Amino acid sequence: MRTPTWISWAYVGPAAVIMALACLLPLLSALQLGFYDWSMGTPWSEARWVGWQAFGTALGDPAVWRSLWTTLLFAAICVTAEMVLGTALALALEGRVRGMAVYRTLFILPMMMAPIAVGLIWRYLFDAQFGPLNALLGAVGLAPVGWLSQEETAFAAIIIADIWQWTPFVFIMMIAGLAGLDSSVVEAARIDGARWYQVIWRVKLPMVRNVIMITLLMRLIDAFRVLEVIYILTFGGPGDSTEILSMHIYKTAFIGQHLGAASAVSVLLLIVVAGLSFAALRLANPFAAEERA
Repeated sequence: MRTPTWISWAYVGPAAVIMALACLLPLLSALQLGFYDWSMGTPWSEARWVGWQAFGTALGDPAVWRSLWTTLLFAAICVTAEMVLGTALALALEGRVRGMAVYRTLFILPMMMAPIAVGLIWRYLFDAQFGPLNALLGAVGLAPVGWLSQEETAFAAIIIADIWQWTPFVFIMMIAGLAGLDSSVVEAARIDGARWYQVIWRVKLPMVRNVIMITLLMRLIDAFRVLEVIYILTFGGPGDSTEILSMHIYKTAFIGQHLGAASAVSVLLLIVVAGLSFAALRLANPFAAEERA
């Protein structure tokens, strides 16, 4: 006997309403705040209506565009490296490997750590005076490097920290996807004479492309929201070389006390993330259409 549709909605409905409210109310509040000039510590009755001024100022602010470019570059490098490394590790360890439980535990540890702890660990590693990295350079006769005080090395430092923390997430997602593959299809490809790289590229990866797309979207969204590690490592410096949009929003809201402007930039960041997510989903649609055909 088929369950009536209304019964299904009766179970799902309350959770859907709660999730919708939890997402929409903060979004509408941020959108509303973007139309006002208001500082924390003052009554809302003193908020001044400025209309679209905050959004226009954000679009015309060179600092916002520099932060956006830094964010795009940071997300592109980190997500690409994490997807490649995490997928490669999953492919290498998908079979029966001795000590697999130990490997998985070690790989998961960085992901399970609090971002503040990750930032503190890497701040110690990159420390110009007492950090192990400069100690290694001194051991081979090289001069110490101010990893977090130079623009080029500071940007590389936040990228390394993010890759170290979130590559395990890609590994876990991919190892789960590969574990669900139909082994008969893989065996058939091998019997037909496919080499190991052809099995990976033409059989395994296409079969887990949905997992790949979901993982890519989750990491892409998270890369735009990262804050704590950069806050601990560089606080957006030196200069604004590592100031991604989330850091720019934090500084505007809590240091500059311009909550309206910060909310306007937050809405713009949401639009950028939504646009990139939509583009990624559109890239996956041709494959789905091909399967349905």
